[in-house]
Amino acid sequence: MSDTPALSLDLRGLLCPLPVLRLRKALLAQPEGALVEMIATDRASWIDVPHFCTHAGHVLESATDEGDVLRYLVRRGPEQNTQD
Repeated sequence: MSDTPALSLDLRGLLCPLPVLRLRKALLAQPEGALVEMIATDRASWIDVPHFCTHAGHVLESATDEGDVLRYLVRRGPEQNTQD
């Protein structure tokens, strides 16, 4: 697994729930183990991104509050079985 992001998402200015929805779409387009960087200004993402990662089976590698922006590194988890 590489520590270099396969994709970087600049989602500054978008409000909840758009940052997490765009992150979800980007992760689903990547292979398992790929690292995706997300930059956001929506403070709700500080709660939403970790919750999303836990629920969807992805790994939140880091979350950094850089003052004006929040930076996340998320590793794509395995395919989830959505059939019940």
